[in-house]
Amino acid sequence: MKQTTFFEEAQSLQERFARRMTSALGESATVVSHDLAERLRVRRELALQRGRFARAQSNSLADTPLVTLVNGRNSLSLGAPSRWFLRLASGAPLLVLLIGMLFIQHWSSREQVLAAAAIDALLLADELPVRAYTDPGFAEFLKAPSQ
Repeated sequence: MKQTTFFEEAQSLQERFARRMTSALGESATVVSHDLAERLRVRRELALQRGRFARAQSNSLADTPLVTLVNGRNSLSLGAPSRWFLRLASGAPLLVLLIGMLFIQHWSSREQVLAAAAIDALLLADELPVRAYTDPGFAEFLKAPSQ
């Protein structure tokens, strides 16, 4: 038995609803008077024309250049941003995050090296007998804060 996802179930519900509405509208269309049917047809055609006009407007805004020629001079107009700009703008946060993580990693490793170098410098500058380096408590001595 195949399991369906939430999206597939919602889509099938929408399709069933659309079929029911289509059949109900088709049945009720036969009962509508001629005058009302004509008014509905005219309104439907007007709505389609408005939709086409709005779609054409949105397509023409996407193709609007940023620099236009006005009275023989260049003028900056605020048109729709181009696709490459949108892709760059959507990838910029990821790039900033990556650079930040690399910087944190570099800084952390640098701090570790500086801490190890400070301990080594203290060990080399201190006068300890050779046996102190092999003592098991020597690691604890290194971890203790210096006074």
